[in-house]
Amino acid sequence: MIRAVVFDFDGLILDTETNEFRSYQAVFTAFRAELKLAEWQKWIGTDASSFDVYGLLARQAGDGFDLEEARRMRRERFAQFMRDERVRPGVETYLRRARELGLKIGLASSSSRAWLMGYLEPLGLAGFFDTIRAKDDVEKVKPDPALYLLALRDLGVSPGQAVAFEDSPNGSEAARRAGMFCVAVPNALTADLAFPHADLKLASMEAMSLDEVLRLLSARQTDG
Repeated sequence: MIRAVVFDFDGLILDTETNEFRSYQAVFTAFRAELKLAEWQKWIGTDASSFDVYGLLARQAGDGFDLEEARRMRRERFAQFMRDERVRPGVETYLRRARELGLKIGLASSSSRAWLMGYLEPLGLAGFFDTIRAKDDVEKVKPDPALYLLALRDLGVSPGQAVAFEDSPNGSEAARRAGMFCVAVPNALTADLAFPHADLKLASMEAMSLDEVLRLLSARQTDG
């Protein structure tokens, strides 16, 4: 029996990911450089600190590159793109329905807690979650399963009793490694990627009700 749902945040609840890529891409273009989507996609859902994006930009831009100006431009573009961003379709419906069904609700993200709360509280979503686990809580983020395992411990459920909702292959791999079911709900940046670790893939949370998702996954659980 499924007793808990655990959500990713970036790209799943709020599409910060597409806007982050767009903001970096705009800066690369301004410096007559190129940021390839395929390279960026490798880091979606995990810790991109080992991807030196500004180093890549500096190498392409050549003499006269101003790092601080590039950072300023990037922050400005990101804020501009996020200004009109809304919670992804169906997310709030899923959260409310999970509450009605008496499910435990968690959030597990490779982003920092400050980043998460900086969005969740203004959006009025923080109160839905029984636990929130962020990169501050673990040594390794997704695709390592540590974030999900901590969330499951907090919620008091076994991996086989929980479903993770993810938008990236790195995230879905983490959920699978934790022993959970996983539903992939890709965003604009990840829609063309393969999700070999997901049990189900949806175009959006509006494409299928939470009740139907749980029914399908429970049937697999019974068959297994």
